[in-house]
Parts: sequence; structure tokens; C-alpha cells
Amino acid sequence: MGTTVTPAPAMEGLSRDSEPRHGPMDSSRPAALKRRGRRETLAGYLFMSPWIAGFLLLTAGPMIASLYFAFTDYNLFDTPQWIGLDNFSEMFGDPRWRHSVRVTMWYVVVGTPLKLLLALGVALLLAQKRRGQAFYRAAFYAPSLIGASVSVAIVWKAIFSDDAIVDRTQKVFGIDVGGWTGDPQMIIYSLVALTVWQFGAPMVIFLAGLKQVPRELYEAAAVDGAGPMRRFWNITLPMISPVLFFNVLLETIHSFQIFSSAYIVGGGAGGNACGPADGSMVYTCYLYVQGFENSRMGLASAMAWMLLVAVALVTAVLFWSQRRWVHYEEGAR
Repeated sequence: MGTTVTPAPAMEGLSRDSEPRHGPMDSSRPAALKRRGRRETLAGYLFMSPWIAGFLLLTAGPMIASLYFAFTDYNLFDTPQWIGLDNFSEMFGDPRWRHSVRVTMWYVVVGTPLKLLLALGVALLLAQKRRGQAFYRAAFYAPSLIGASVSVAIVWKAIFSDDAIVDRTQKVFGIDVGGWTGDPQMIIYSLVALTVWQFGAPMVIFLAGLKQVPRELYEAAAVDGAGPMRRFWNITLPMISPVLFFNVLLETIHSFQIFSSAYIVGGGAGGNACGPADGSMVYTCYLYVQGFENSRMGLASAMAWMLLVAVALVTAVLFWSQRRWVHYEEGAR
């Protein structure tokens, strides 16, 4: 006798029609997804278009133009004349340019560490819980909001001028050096004092970093007999080293770009635009003098690109050095 095999219902359905039970696949679905993706991409570029236009017209375009002008003789009025590397050779041979480099480096090396030290010290004080903490934080941060304004620079110049409050205070203690802004040797110190006074922004960043240090580490160190200084060196500094690196990088770049305070405190125009006897001639101030007062925009463009290269090199050195003293959490780097 033969055996009759009855196919299962599911198998029978598949044998009759190889298509899935939910019906044939819609071939237009991938095309619809592609069209939707293109619309979303177009919408994204549409929303980004104001930024893209601003970047091309106000940043990338002027940078490319200034790179071309750096190799030309250009005075803003006549057609640029290609002169090759003459602007750079003239720049390196200019004693005033070398003087501006020295003044700027002195300002960066002295002003930036003092500013960060003060910011860290005040941040350590404000990190402790005390009455009126919010008021003190706002009061210490306020100079950073107004410190870069022209009005503050004018007031600062008046404060450090002859027979002003600083000069009179010095005389009370028997120091008779006159006003700082009129002395070629002292005017740079008034600029350093101004930048140190604006310590609020790095202070806030230090405060944020200090809040991330676990309290358990301090408690354990106190149990082991570690004093305040030992806890600071072995716990606080290593734990906030990424924040410290960020502040060092940011403030160093900012110090290289100082202009408005040096220009206004130094005089603002004419022969003393960069201070008496070029006492406050930082790099950007001399760049401005060459470009807009001497109408040598080609030379000024060459100076601007040298500043960009110098800042890029300093930034690269800082990033290279961070491997030795910046401590990140495991997997955070």
C-alpha cells in the first residue's frame, strides 16, 4: 500500500505562491526613503546657509585675500603689485617689528600666568560654602564682561596717568615713579594689571572643574594626615589638570591677540599710538599702525599671517606638552 503525504497548510501556501504572506515588496519604498533623505539634507543645508555664507564672505574669503596681499605691495587704494617675499624680508629686518615681538612675548609670559594664578586662587576660595557666595561669584566675574570695552580702557588710562589715584597712592608709600601710562618702562605693567583684573572667565571654568573633584579623595587624604598644601598638589591639581590646560590654551591665544587696551592706553593715534617710546607696542598694535596708519596693507597682511603661524606653533607645543602633565580619566582622552 502506498502512503499519501498531505502537505502542511503553510507549505501548501508557499508552494502555490512564493510571495510572502504580507504581500509583494513595494519596490518604490527605497526610492521614497532616498527622496526623504535628500529633502532632510537639503533642509539641513538651508538652515546652515546663513553660517556658511558668513564663513565664506567674512572669514574664509578675507583670509584668502589677505594671504594674497601678504605677497603684494598694497595700500588699499591702488592695484596690488606682486612683490613675492619682500614683505617678509622687510618685516624680519624691521627693529620695531622685533620690538613688538619682544613686548608681546613679555606680556604673554608674565600676564597669562598671573591671571591664571589669581583665577585659581579666587576659585579655591569661592568653592567653599559660605554666605553670599553667589554675590561674590558675580562680582568677581563682572570685570570679564566689561574689561575688553573701550570705556574701561579709557578709565584704566586715567587711573594710571600722572597725578591720578595710582600715582598718589604710590607717593603715600614713598614711591615716586609718576604715572605708569606716561612711562615707557611702566606702561606695559598697566596692561598686565588690566588683563589680570579680568580673571573672571577662567575663574568660572576653574570653579566648574573644582566641583568635579570627589570629596572622598580629600577625606581619605585627611585621614592619612595630608595637609592642605599636600592635598592641593596631589589631588586638586591632577584632578583639574584638563581644566587648567584648557584655560592655559585659551588665555595664551587671547594674550597674543591683545589690541584695544594696548592701543587706547598707549595713546590711540599718531606717533604714540603704541605708547610712549613704543612702550606698549604689542604685535597687533604695530600691525594696525602699518596697515591703517601707514596704509601698508600688504605688509600688515604678512604680519597677520606670521602671527597666525606663531599662535599655531604655540598651540601645537601646548598640546604636545599636555601628555606629560594633564591627567584624564580612563577612556576620556
